[in-house]
Amino acid sequence: MKNTRVLVSGAGIAGPSLAYWLDRYGFEVAVVERAAGIRPGGQAVDVRGPGLEVAERMGVLAEVRAKGTGMRGMSVVDGDGVEVYRSQERTVSGGELDSADVEILRDDLAKIIAAAGGDGIEYLFDDSIAVLEQDEDGVRVVFESGLRRSFDLVVGADGLHSRTRRLVFGPSEVSIRHLGTCMAVCTVPNFLGLDHWQVMHQMPGGGLRGAMVMSARDNTEARAYLMFDPAGTVDYDHRDVRAQKELVARELAGDGWEMPRLLELMRSAPDFHFDSAAQVHLDSWSKGRVVLLGDAGYCGSPLSGQGTTMAMVGGYVLAGELKAADGDHVTAFTAYEKELRDYVHANQQVAITNMRQRRAQIAQETAGAAEAAEALAEAGAEEFTQVVASYSVKDY
Repeated sequence: MKNTRVLVSGAGIAGPSLAYWLDRYGFEVAVVERAAGIRPGGQAVDVRGPGLEVAERMGVLAEVRAKGTGMRGMSVVDGDGVEVYRSQERTVSGGELDSADVEILRDDLAKIIAAAGGDGIEYLFDDSIAVLEQDEDGVRVVFESGLRRSFDLVVGADGLHSRTRRLVFGPSEVSIRHLGTCMAVCTVPNFLGLDHWQVMHQMPGGGLRGAMVMSARDNTEARAYLMFDPAGTVDYDHRDVRAQKELVARELAGDGWEMPRLLELMRSAPDFHFDSAAQVHLDSWSKGRVVLLGDAGYCGSPLSGQGTTMAMVGGYVLAGELKAADGDHVTAFTAYEKELRDYVHANQQVAITNMRQRRAQIAQETAGAAEAAEALAEAGAEEFTQVVASYSVKDY
């Protein structure tokens, strides 16, 4: 087998998923991650349909289920905290509660997948790719630390703001499409005393502006989601956390319910993630010996509800195609994209449809608060279920 030395950039969900399979197929894998370790915090994510099958084949499904959020339901409240809608059938974050899907905190899932990979995978934390130079013989990489190494292939699994994509494919503006809303997520105390429950408040007047709090880790803490629709393009440094917190605080100042307390807790939160809901669209997911995976190549945005499953399935398929092609990257990269392109497109369309439906329902001034809340919770459910079931995992 040729092209066995592979560098993966990014230790979120997609990168370690790919590394797991490559290692088992006999490749020599290194994963570089800018953070000092697996990043803490982040939203609750969902492993659905084919993602469950991949987790089963990795031998981690039982552990993933054991670490699930265990939500029992959700409430929607008005600005005074009065409940206007309640459901024990679904949640905004995880969907239908009687499905086989698993909702799990992002950092818990990332740790499980990385640990499953074992000691054969090299992790280079607190570092990142600075320079990539490729030719017909390989890829020469210079890291931010000054380290220089050569690889046969490089995989960019470094998220929406992928440096790998920027270095190889060009400016991100060409491929990133913003959907018109922003969201921050942070860990806060379970100050509402929630018992495997989530509470959401949507500001009146249209738009996806408001907050949601859900209990986490057997009610010992909570995750807070803060959302707003910016008036125009949001200009921010995606690595400047302090500036991001100030931006969120300005945008949501004066809002009702528990927003003042949430903004105060946000400032001292042990972790914080903020970004615009956006998608990545590229004509090709590979260029020479470099290929993109997960959000770096085809982000669907949190509104798709499928980013984690696409990352896990993408890692499985990319590794499988490299194995099937005996390391021939040209053949493998083409087959990887052919296998997943339609599935990815369908998931990205779900996010767009979901956004349009939610905006339309929130803007219906004639609907009562309870009816509007119910419509918000159920937006796009039927189409979403069809897309989740539309892909079957193949064998390699």
